[in-house]
Amino acid sequence: MKNARRHLGLSLVEMLVVVGVIALIASVAVTLTLRMTNQAKERDLASIFALLKTALQEYREETGEFPLQAEREFANASSHMQLLYERLMAEPASRQVLTQLAGLSSGNDTTGREVGRVLDPWGTVLDYQYGPDDDLPELISAGPDRQFGTEDDISSRAG
Repeated sequence: MKNARRHLGLSLVEMLVVVGVIALIASVAVTLTLRMTNQAKERDLASIFALLKTALQEYREETGEFPLQAEREFANASSHMQLLYERLMAEPASRQVLTQLAGLSSGNDTTGREVGRVLDPWGTVLDYQYGPDDDLPELISAGPDRQFGTEDDISSRAG
């Protein structure tokens, strides 16, 4: 009779084991979800890079060169992208490609002039770098941490 009564409830150790297993399963699920989300954003970024490369190729076919941006300072990424946006929008074929970009954002600067930029899937403006000694332009995303110059930056030249 005493043994039957003891088995009716759960001990503290059994409860802790159950809570621990639930916590472990939850942490694995959250980790996998975050990883899948970042992979989806990286695929979106690859699409943005491909469309921008197409717009750049159209620009080069019309003008004979890529837009020059010799400065390599991540702190000025916004002005780099603004300059690229303005140059690409000046050419009809490039403008047509830019309209397909999901990450395209525009607004007005302090003078009321329209300012365009391209955002990565994490909401950070892309950087554009192309100097006189380069073969192809480089598009750079700050990546998930939204900080340029760190190891998670993603370049259009990689891969």
